Amino acid sequence: MRSIMRFYCLLLAFLAAVPFVVRAEDGSQLWLRFSKQGKPTGTVRITGGESTDATLMLAKQELQLYWKGMDVILKLDHRRKELKDGYQIRQHGNQVHVVAGRSVGLLYAAYHLLRLQETEGQIPNAGLTEIPSYDIRILNHWDNLDGTIERGYAGHSLWKWEELPYKLSSRYEQYARANTSVGINATVLNNVNASSELLKAEYLLKVKALADVFRKYGIKVYLSINFSAPKNLGGVSSSDPLNQDVQQWWNSKAKEIYGLIPDFGGFLVKANSEGQPGPQDYGRTHADGANMLADALRPYGGTVFWRAFVYHPTKDDRAKQAYQEFVPLDGQFRENVILQVKNGPIDFQPREPFNPLLGAMPNTAKMLEFQLTQEYLGFSNHLVYLAPLFKEVLDSDTYANGKGQTVSKLTDSRGHLGRKTAIAAVANIGLDTNWTGHHFAQANWYAFGRLAWNNNLSSVQIADEWIRMTFTGVQEFVEPIKKLMLESREAAVDYMMPLGLHHLFAFEHHYGPEPWGDIPGGRPDWMPWYYHNADSVGLGFDRTVNGSRAVTQYNPSLDKIYGNISTCPENLLLWFHHVSWNYRMNSGNTLWSELCFRYDHGVQKVREFQKVWDRMERYIDRSRFSDVQAKLRIQTRDAVWWKDACLQYFQSFSRQPIPYELERPIYELEDLKKIKLPMGHHN
Repeated sequence: MRSIMRFYCLLLAFLAAVPFVVRAEDGSQLWLRFSKQGKPTGTVRITGGESTDATLMLAKQELQLYWKGMDVILKLDHRRKELKDGYQIRQHGNQVHVVAGRSVGLLYAAYHLLRLQETEGQIPNAGLTEIPSYDIRILNHWDNLDGTIERGYAGHSLWKWEELPYKLSSRYEQYARANTSVGINATVLNNVNASSELLKAEYLLKVKALADVFRKYGIKVYLSINFSAPKNLGGVSSSDPLNQDVQQWWNSKAKEIYGLIPDFGGFLVKANSEGQPGPQDYGRTHADGANMLADALRPYGGTVFWRAFVYHPTKDDRAKQAYQEFVPLDGQFRENVILQVKNGPIDFQPREPFNPLLGAMPNTAKMLEFQLTQEYLGFSNHLVYLAPLFKEVLDSDTYANGKGQTVSKLTDSRGHLGRKTAIAAVANIGLDTNWTGHHFAQANWYAFGRLAWNNNLSSVQIADEWIRMTFTGVQEFVEPIKKLMLESREAAVDYMMPLGLHHLFAFEHHYGPEPWGDIPGGRPDWMPWYYHNADSVGLGFDRTVNGSRAVTQYNPSLDKIYGNISTCPENLLLWFHHVSWNYRMNSGNTLWSELCFRYDHGVQKVREFQKVWDRMERYIDRSRFSDVQAKLRIQTRDAVWWKDACLQYFQSFSRQPIPYELERPIYELEDLKKIKLPMGHHN
């Protein structure tokens, strides 16, 4: 018996040491790694649709290629308008019945079935009904005509303008398929710092070529426009939105675009911000500018997304400017204008309170703008899963007309305005083989799509789906990696800017710490000291009624919570308050000690991530394992860089020791101040 037991113990030890047999992968398939192995066991039939419907045929094709389950009947029923882009799935005996009111609904349903198959999910006994939370679920590309991408960290642009319209990259269709598989139905092709050139006839033919590829996937194309295009291109003397010649120019341009692309979505506009032209150049309002464009698009069903990211040199708190400019315009925008609002009042920081505009302007359609490209989160070097950030914002209670008015409820299809609803994210996609530069950055693209489709989904469920579809469903891999992902955003906040600190980044490119930053002649609101206000007394930006009064832009119930140092959430404390170094935190630590512990905690977490990932080697392919391992090394070094730079800099004000139980700084502050990285520019 002992011999048999010894044999089995040795056998188990041997099997544990044998690596899983995994095929070589490069990340190019994203979460769409469906296998054609094993012939489908059922048939796929369509009722109520035409064989000339490309979207319908695509839904059938995807299931015929990859579905391994029972027979599927796809039924198109145009009377089911209440489903919008959605669908119903029911199981009857050995058949799956799918009903949708639009062809694209059946395509979304096909991807839902394949997702269930890949994640070993089940169709509930009562069936399921999916109706998207937002009508327009859109990616904003900050791609330029020369192939560069502003804030892009995954290679050059997908769009090869010099080859279009005659040569089409295979990646265009792969891109469309990936988006549709998670419910994204719109894309803005170009940078919000827009070139007027894209509105020229030769470029519109190139845009048409892309729209023709995307159409069967249910994806509409939008363009960012330069507000001065009539003056730049059309020979009009100005771009004043109340000038009839300017209005006529836009009317003609809209007619030209829709003549080429009948399902063109509309325009995204960045105006009177960071030097971009806009209606204020002519003494007009944002509403004047947006409405002129909306009138030009209205005959064709087009939409204007008017960006609320506006700020200019002022002595007042930069966080207040969007609210100050737009709230007086509530109710003045046309019905086909949606105000596009960044999730926070500054600029895509690792943590911000939600933008107060989202809880204001009850008579104006508003949409959230998130950022997938990690401008402020370590570029494509850091593993930061952003679903928790998205959920934090979506689930925030604005207290508009009482408790329970969350950001999601005010912006999604539950809104009371009866207009189109939308949600946007700045894309993190480029020509890199794995699309996003970091294999785990794919999860943020995926998470945005899933939350745009259903904002009730949890960060946990989305991570679980993505891991199983992107890597493996082996529990020994899924559970530790899911935990790592769910902890990653908080870890990044801790090693960068805990407790509500913000904008401590190196000037212009935003990679790495520079809390001491002070560029001669630079604007104060570009400088880190403007935001942290460190002095011998304490740290943080006083936005209370005794400071900049930014807290009063929130609805009264929140104003009271944020404005009181004892009730303000500690993770936003230094956003709203200038706090004494010796202030006693909930943990019992002083502010200074708590700051030290948070920075150290972030570093230790990333080191833990390295250990977790190293234990996963046997479960996935060598290429992706090594790529992520190398990125985690960079992230760990960067985390120490952040910790040492910020703590030693702030220590020069607090004059207090770093708690002795914590790791000592390994870099000298003066050496860190000399680091200058040759990168990039702002958006």
